[in-house]
Amino acid sequence: MTFALDMTMMFAMHDALRRELERIAKVAARTGDDPRQVLRTAAGWELFKTFLVVHHTSEDIALWPAMRQALAARPDDLALLDAMEDEHAAIDPLLAGVDEALADRDHGAERLGGLVDALVTGLGGHLRHEEAEGLALIDATLTGEQWQHFAEVHRDRIGGDAPRYLPWLLDEADPETAARVLGRMPSPLVAAYHDEWRPAYASLRLYS
Repeated sequence: MTFALDMTMMFAMHDALRRELERIAKVAARTGDDPRQVLRTAAGWELFKTFLVVHHTSEDIALWPAMRQALAARPDDLALLDAMEDEHAAIDPLLAGVDEALADRDHGAERLGGLVDALVTGLGGHLRHEEAEGLALIDATLTGEQWQHFAEVHRDRIGGDAPRYLPWLLDEADPETAARVLGRMPSPLVAAYHDEWRPAYASLRLYS
């Protein structure tokens, strides 16, 4: 589908979240090491949680309210927004549940696999739903200025985490996606990404 709004960052973020879900599921399925020991101290798990919350909170603040105002007389479209927000609301308890299982010495190992499966299913389903229906509605509803406002809210909520966020976002991204994302950035930031941020990220022990 062709969009009037630039969805580059949205699709890059969705790809990054799917990548991390796959990694987390592989850790949770390990039989040699205790997955709780790995995830409890994993930089990858913390980055995933941080940037997922930033992304969903930015949508809750800067996307859905503006769309509700524009779609006030369209109940079918409002129902889709309700579904998007309900799907968001279901994710945070799963993140908290995984953290609780990681800290539970007695029964955490029994609970972890089911919680990770629910997270993969819930977040994966939400991403598919948003791409299948939500993005088209966003594209047809928001002005360029409103879409830019969402991008600014997202950027501001990343804040000082930009040196970790950008290499995390582009980890394993195909060259075309990386070029599109970096092409949106000021040249000093791109230079920092190549010279400092990406090497620092590469040195992290993400899931070990």
